[in-house]
Amino acid sequence: MALDLIAGPGAAPGGARPASGGLRTEFPFVLPRGYVDDAGTLHREGSMRLATARDEIAPLRDPRVRENEAYLTVILLSRVVVRLGSLPQVTPQVVEGMFASDLAFLQDLYRRVNQEGTSQAAVTCPACSHAFTVEIGGAAPGGS
Repeated sequence: MALDLIAGPGAAPGGARPASGGLRTEFPFVLPRGYVDDAGTLHREGSMRLATARDEIAPLRDPRVRENEAYLTVILLSRVVVRLGSLPQVTPQVVEGMFASDLAFLQDLYRRVNQEGTSQAAVTCPACSHAFTVEIGGAAPGGS
């Protein structure tokens, strides 16, 4: 069974794209700092899709991963980040060029959407102890 990852007229609000059964397969985000390309353009808004088994298995055959296991994160994120600003493609080189804080943000988002099934987190107000949820993907510049 394949997931419907293509945007279309039936795309859900906020950029999340449900598959035919209503499964949310794509999660919009805003990077804390942003990726600066060779032309000096800042790219912050993007979208990450759910990972497939192939996304997690295929990079293990890559010689860069065999040489350095930490490179698995770079390849995996380049496979599941489907959009970043106006970049035509998110490649391993793009992920390599990200600030460490943005890489950590994407790793956390990956974990949340693929293990917990959501890009939201439960939080409690330190002043009044009110419990509520926040969108981890960020909605405002610098927001997360």
